[in-house]
Amino acid sequence: MTYYGNIWGTEVERREEARRVASRVERALRAFAEARLPVEIVSGGSTPSAFLSHEIPGITEIRPGTYVYNDLNTFYQGACKLADCAARVVTTVVSTAVPGRAMIDAGSKTLSSDALGSGPKTGHGHVVEATDAQLIKLNEEHGHLDITHSTYRFRVGEILTVIPNHVCTCVNMHDEVFLLRREEVVGCWRVAARGKIR
Repeated sequence: MTYYGNIWGTEVERREEARRVASRVERALRAFAEARLPVEIVSGGSTPSAFLSHEIPGITEIRPGTYVYNDLNTFYQGACKLADCAARVVTTVVSTAVPGRAMIDAGSKTLSSDALGSGPKTGHGHVVEATDAQLIKLNEEHGHLDITHSTYRFRVGEILTVIPNHVCTCVNMHDEVFLLRREEVVGCWRVAARGKIR
């Protein structure tokens, strides 16, 4: 019935917008009742409002899509902590030949080229092991890390993990998602909707 993807910003801003959404949902439900149209399910939600949806009277089902993984956009919207970002792209350092730079084998075909919609609005992902490195540029197959100010020592062949800016497009470019618990692979999901956009 509703998608309140406009609930962004600080917690105060999200709560204010949730009140406006609640008012619109209430008016819609009243109109259905006056027209004697039965309403069995009142569906709504979004990831930034995942922890507010239950406060909107009448909502019986919520659909916070990105919430299952979270991503950097969700983090910068204030809807999750960085540690709550479950989606990670595993990548390998392939070059450290240029001083102040490191190359990884994850580019736009792996991470997507989507920019941040909130927060610093720069960069193409968050390197978990080296938070002071900046993923400044993507080619199709490679990511360029600015490590000028990083204290992390990058080595060719080592594995890094990157939290993507936008997990939706990132997942859509992969056939499988591996599930880990305490660094151990416990399952693998096939991405059934991969490439099914028309």
